[in-house]
Amino acid sequence: MASSEPIYDESKIKSLSSLEHIRLRPGMYIGRLGDGTHPEDGVYVLIKEVVDNAIDEFIMGHGQRIEIETTEAGYVQIRDYGRGIPLGKVVDCVSRINTGAKYNDEVFQFSVGLNGVGTKAVNALSEEFVVRSTRDGAFKEARFLKGKLVDELDGSEDADNGTLVRFKADTEVFPADVRIREEFLRKRIQYYSYLNKGLTLKLNGETFFSRRGLKDLLVAEVGEDTLYEPIYFRDKAIEFAITHTTNYGENHYSFVNGQYTNDGGTHLSAFREGILKAVNEYAKKSFQGQDVRDGIAGCVAVKVKDPVFESQTKNKLGNTDVRQPIINTVKTAVVDILHKNEALAKKIIEKVTFNEKIRKELQAVKKEARDKARKVAIKIPGLRDCKYHFGDKNGKGDGSMIFLTEGQSALGSMVSCRSAEFQALFALRGKPLNVFGLKKDSLYKNAELYNIMKALDIEESVDNLRYNKVILATDADVDGLHIRNLLMTFFLYYFEELVIRGHLYVLETPLYRVRNKKETHYCYDDKERNRYLKKLKDPELTRFKGLGEISPKEFGQFIGDQMRIVQVSVDRAGDINKILRFYMGNNTPERKGYIMENLI
Repeated sequence: MASSEPIYDESKIKSLSSLEHIRLRPGMYIGRLGDGTHPEDGVYVLIKEVVDNAIDEFIMGHGQRIEIETTEAGYVQIRDYGRGIPLGKVVDCVSRINTGAKYNDEVFQFSVGLNGVGTKAVNALSEEFVVRSTRDGAFKEARFLKGKLVDELDGSEDADNGTLVRFKADTEVFPADVRIREEFLRKRIQYYSYLNKGLTLKLNGETFFSRRGLKDLLVAEVGEDTLYEPIYFRDKAIEFAITHTTNYGENHYSFVNGQYTNDGGTHLSAFREGILKAVNEYAKKSFQGQDVRDGIAGCVAVKVKDPVFESQTKNKLGNTDVRQPIINTVKTAVVDILHKNEALAKKIIEKVTFNEKIRKELQAVKKEARDKARKVAIKIPGLRDCKYHFGDKNGKGDGSMIFLTEGQSALGSMVSCRSAEFQALFALRGKPLNVFGLKKDSLYKNAELYNIMKALDIEESVDNLRYNKVILATDADVDGLHIRNLLMTFFLYYFEELVIRGHLYVLETPLYRVRNKKETHYCYDDKERNRYLKKLKDPELTRFKGLGEISPKEFGQFIGDQMRIVQVSVDRAGDINKILRFYMGNNTPERKGYIMENLI
């Protein structure tokens, strides 16, 4: 009897060219593809890779400005004024993997691009890609379509040296509706200016320039809510700025070779340890880390010759060899600054001593809360856990998420359709407490908020977070939106860093179901609803009032492959208190006046 199994022979072995492999497996090179609605979507990685090359030129002392332009049609153009790619290697540098000068220490000492892959990935994933290098009055231009060379041009021109790259993301690879959001791009370009003081960047005509480097970044992010003028230090391999605020927790911005490391890494932990050692050495005390760091805001940027990242998208540094040098440099620099500025040192010691006093006062409340929780149950009430967790050594926990959902009816819909490996659930009981303006002991006196904190394991540090995504899944009615705001307030007020790091999301669920005997469509707004009401013959309309009304069979798709979530992002950390004070504070007349003036 003939076997139905396919024949495995020489004909099944395929050799893909470098660029074909990038097109086949784009996620390996640029992470998530996305439609541009998330700041980590691949379209921004493409732009970053080209800008990184221009930044590398500036770092090596060539070119003082970079110009970036975007068009409505989706094109991006980046022009630097560095040395320009050597004309004979222009085509190779943008189309052949493992070709470039970044392997040569004499030419590039520190580089953040994907070392031999960056512009090739941009080329391979572009509908059209044009590169033009100008060197000493001569130029070379090459044009590619979907990674394939279609045209070459060379000659002479009277223009400044440098490289111009123009490309458009390919909608055969990216979603058809992919578009570049200027607000995400602005943030990146702004960071580039802080990290490279003296460099002028232009985005669609808007100029970004920093004179004080990371000190400017810290002031811009934290605002005026600081207890003292930021400490600032810079040498060849490290730059940092530190201050304390009146907020809870700690908030850091860390970078490696110009790349924002969202999840920190060895350089950030070494930076934090260096600060602790410096304060203790100066004060001749043994303060605990949490007392020194509570309320702290810091920025640190390091240059590492051979960085090892824990993921392709470079969110976390793994080099252990940088740890001790960073600790020593930070400790020495901070101790030196404290000895030279007694007034500054006094403010820091006062803040740390105050933190220590508050922590000791909280110990009795913490013990009482833990004893009470232990009596109630061995497990955390309301939590349905998942198998894998964020930070697991096997890497599987990167896909973990927890849904904070309102009530048992919504929980019932989600339990049977969730992925027990990656999706945890936490059921809320009624409306959470509005914590704005309350002391930290309120967190321990309120069982609901205490259990959320324990479920996420963020009591000691956000570094211990058990789920990569914390998703607020509330009803789309007035009560649901209120609960969502109360939960956002809880995280922004007590665990600001969790939000800053990009772990907090809101689940979008459909408001309507429009169907007939042949088709079913779920609609997230009135516009979608009206479109399908017109499109379908004899449509039946259902309005979902709450998550509990959606059957488990239907709900599966809304937390599965078709899940829509919106990241809760913060433009400036310094604005958090101001916004919370207005929307969640005791200023009811002011809020009422605002509503009446803006009511449509």
